[in-house]
Amino acid sequence: MEIDWEPPLPAGYNDLNRSFIQNFMAQGTLTLTEGKKLLAGLKSKITFEPVDPDTITLEQFTDAIRTAREAVEPLDYDIRYMRDQVRDERVWVFYNTQSDPASQMATVHSAEEVAYIKRLLDAMFETYNTPRMEIMAVDEGQALKVSRPSRQSMGNGHLNGVSGEDAEGSQAATRGLKHSEVLALLSSLVAEGWLEKSRDGFYSLSTRALVELWSWLVATYNDEDEEWQHIKFCEACKEIVTHGQRCTNVDCIIRLHDGCGEGFWRTRPDKKCPKCQTAWDGSHFVGERAITSRPAFQRSRGGGGRRGRRSEVAEDTEDAGENEAED
Repeated sequence: MEIDWEPPLPAGYNDLNRSFIQNFMAQGTLTLTEGKKLLAGLKSKITFEPVDPDTITLEQFTDAIRTAREAVEPLDYDIRYMRDQVRDERVWVFYNTQSDPASQMATVHSAEEVAYIKRLLDAMFETYNTPRMEIMAVDEGQALKVSRPSRQSMGNGHLNGVSGEDAEGSQAATRGLKHSEVLALLSSLVAEGWLEKSRDGFYSLSTRALVELWSWLVATYNDEDEEWQHIKFCEACKEIVTHGQRCTNVDCIIRLHDGCGEGFWRTRPDKKCPKCQTAWDGSHFVGERAITSRPAFQRSRGGGGRRGRRSEVAEDTEDAGENEAED
């Protein structure tokens, strides 16, 4: 006997709420400006009168978000906001609470592409993310470098975290991607809102991706027995930091978003790290600026061309990894 189940709807749920959810889900993210514009457009269709987005208040927008969240929670979806680390604006994300890269990407990408995305994340959060240099981004050359599985991962029966029969059944993923396919996939992931590409050519996870993959990233890359973690959190807002500042003391784990700094230091006029009491100079970075702020990178950008920039990133990161191993 089949039972038709429908999730309970919030009190007062109406066509405006339904249309708001449908549009939000299709778009994936909303800034406050985008949310006001969306609500104004939907109200215009209902009332047959033009509605100026500037007349939509923050309270009206957050009410729409609250109702939408209550409606979708029984379906394993949720809505939360996170500040964009570069643009310092709030971004609301509609996401699947049971999220991991495979389940998120499998509907629109092939097995080879999903396997590549996992290798790309490993590069961002392991290879190019060490205690001495927390980049958590890759340039085009580094993205191409992981176009195929490493010989070690294929030789020992493990493929991107899959082993045994599952690995043997993933023959398509062992082929890897051609460089042209990698470049096309990177462009697609930027267009889909999973990756962002900076002016200096670095790829990093977008705000949407950080929200959707939050739990998976922590479970995959962090070790609760270690003090230094691959996934770090801002001391002020407690959100993930992939672009921001770090303590001058390389052994300290305190990190801050750029946008959180002003409020954080307002109550700490001595501007010393709250953990190790080292003076905070604001010139030690998390994210691509760990590379781009270095004089050698600035010189290579001025005269070395694109290849010079890519090799500079690789050499500096590899040097940091070697020094870490020696320590």
